[in-house]
Amino acid sequence: MTTRNPAVTKWQLSAIQLTSQPDPEQNFQQLDHYLALLPKAAQHLVVLPECFAVFGGADGVQQAFAEPLGRGELQARCAALAKQYQLYLVAGSMPTTSPDPRRFSASSLLFGPDGTLLADYQKLHLFDVKVSDATGNYQESATTLPGDKLTLSVQGSLKLGMTICYDVRFPGLMQALAAAGMNVLSVPSAFTRVTGAAHWHSLLRARAIENQCFVVAPGQTGVHANGRETFGHSLIINPWGDILADAGAAPGWISAAVDLADCQQLANKMPIKQHNRFNSELKP
Repeated sequence: MTTRNPAVTKWQLSAIQLTSQPDPEQNFQQLDHYLALLPKAAQHLVVLPECFAVFGGADGVQQAFAEPLGRGELQARCAALAKQYQLYLVAGSMPTTSPDPRRFSASSLLFGPDGTLLADYQKLHLFDVKVSDATGNYQESATTLPGDKLTLSVQGSLKLGMTICYDVRFPGLMQALAAAGMNVLSVPSAFTRVTGAAHWHSLLRARAIENQCFVVAPGQTGVHANGRETFGHSLIINPWGDILADAGAAPGWISAAVDLADCQQLANKMPIKQHNRFNSELKP
């Protein structure tokens, strides 16, 4: 059974990379396959990509699968997998119902080894941009309601800051999480092939370096049912900015054994938080 003893700082960090489709059953079969291949560890955090359970397809597919927070079949399956494999599972992002009946929330959910839902985060920054790819124009706010809170979940020595994809371009969010004590940042993503090739590695390494934390960033990869192309290259990065694992372009998994005490040891030598003269606040 995974322990929450704060004195135990050794953790296994893993990310699973998928080419998710509109059918949750197909996606969960792939997920179960990769979870079974991961190394075993007393303290293990596994992070799944954005939209891991339902990706693309016809208009309204995400909304059709939206569940109330803490209830529903998709969340129950995630809880069961966390319990089966005795690990902490970040269900990268999945649709949950919101106060706006026209839009769902993109929620990242943390499940514990006993299947308990421990924390939730709703995507703050929505991807309303133009990209030079086959899709061209992305308008996430048309179907998704942005969140309104920060989420830092403390599980023993793990202090997990939760974000989703486009959030990574807004360093103030991560700085606020770091100020609260974050030592691991989860960034479940579905970066486009174009933006991923240009910015993925640079953004994630910068977030690790400036916040002196480990980063676990699983991505979607390949061509999806709706024609969208995603970049892949799921990453695990240490607080110095070194890439510990890169998944490349194929579906699969990556994993790294780490010591979370490295974060504080680096901060003692280079006390960035104490030197920072700026504060970030969440705007309405």
